[in-house]
Amino acid sequence: MSVPRLVVAAPSSGSGKTTVATGLMAALASRGLAVSPHKVGPDYIDPGYHALATGRTGRNLDAFLCGPELIGPLFLHGARGCDIAVVEGVMGLYDGAAGEGELASTAQVAKLLRAPVVLVVDASSQSRSVAALVHGFVSFDPEVRIGGVILNKVGSDRHEALLREALDSVGVPVLGVLRRASRVETPSRHLGLVPVAERGPEAVEAVAAMASMVSEGCDLEALVALARGAGVLPGAAWDAGEALVSPAPPPLAGPAPGAAVPGPPPRPGRPRPRTPDGPRRVAVAGGAAFTFSYAEHAELLAAAGAEVVTFDPLRDEELPEGTAGLVIGGGFPEVYAGELSANEALRGAVSELALSGAPVAAECAGLLYLCRELDGLPMCGVLDASARMSERLTLGYRDAVAVSDSALAAAGTRMRGHEFHRTVVEPGAGAAPAWGVRAPERRVEGFVERGVHASYLHTHWASEPGVARRFVERCRTS
Repeated sequence: MSVPRLVVAAPSSGSGKTTVATGLMAALASRGLAVSPHKVGPDYIDPGYHALATGRTGRNLDAFLCGPELIGPLFLHGARGCDIAVVEGVMGLYDGAAGEGELASTAQVAKLLRAPVVLVVDASSQSRSVAALVHGFVSFDPEVRIGGVILNKVGSDRHEALLREALDSVGVPVLGVLRRASRVETPSRHLGLVPVAERGPEAVEAVAAMASMVSEGCDLEALVALARGAGVLPGAAWDAGEALVSPAPPPLAGPAPGAAVPGPPPRPGRPRPRTPDGPRRVAVAGGAAFTFSYAEHAELLAAAGAEVVTFDPLRDEELPEGTAGLVIGGGFPEVYAGELSANEALRGAVSELALSGAPVAAECAGLLYLCRELDGLPMCGVLDASARMSERLTLGYRDAVAVSDSALAAAGTRMRGHEFHRTVVEPGAGAAPAWGVRAPERRVEGFVERGVHASYLHTHWASEPGVARRFVERCRTS
């Protein structure tokens, strides 16, 4: 498939690649182009701004979580019917999973996509040195094609002239020059930018300002021409239905190294009346408190036969009618703990559903919501555990093995995941843990009780579609 495409990268975090990538997406969309937005890595927040800029779902490309072999297919899936695709990188161009070489780096994804790279350079404290910086990035890996540079935070016309003169010797074209501007800044807090869902009109204004800044300061025609020169990307687009019919690998025997032996079976809950086979309604938590999710999860659930319905735990006092399974992803329940706690009716409905044995999959924020309390405020009480905010940031990729049979995975199933939180749950694991994790240290974590699978680990189901198939099957039989 031939999709014009380019990757927006930077030498390091904080250089302005989110501003440039989001502004470029919005600027191209305003010209009538159908823009496919993508983000390298496990970031959930930037894709929300991308979606606002393009009117299309922001999608992640993570070579650690999904494997390098799925990067092209997932990209082509998201880019179906689009005129151009813009991929925002992560961290510095060559930064990837710790200790894994180029794995999960922006450079690796650019190579897998055969896409040219536009390097966004923070030029605020340099002039001639910019040439050495760009030369180093161009020559470090000859397989990475850096097609141009966008100079960010340029102070004056004189500063711009010095930078352009320096870059003439490198042979990499300057595709844009952006001046220092506060109007495009987006507020941050303990886990990064504030999500779009929490900002409303302010987010719309910020994206519009980014689009204006990029339109005024960048050569859009040259950027589009660079993207069109990417050529054909071989292979087929990922398809949720086709992924589900692929044979599932057999589970590996035994728990992860260092894992505890699962404890006694969970206490019985309230039985639910059996209903005939057929599509099952899976409720997915959304709204401002639960904004972290991968679009492919809902697509896999639907392909497996579920009717996927979104609800907002901040506002809805009941689960969607006919809910047979519940998915609660990541987000910021700690920011909204008071409002979540005040919604007693919904907390009771979630607890009742979980006690009935219905499948419940909870990740990170979902785990906190299912706890007895969060920062002293009552939560759903599904798990006999308490959660609290912490000063320590837990961040990184993880190799994991399912320790206990659950509605999500058979014991022995290997998956890769990502942790990203400033909270602590005590205890960290139940009698039947969810995962055995091998990095940064060997440990077990999470809870498997009745139909509940709750853990800090964010996973990408495209890497193991069988988890969606298994979850929906449990919705039919529980």
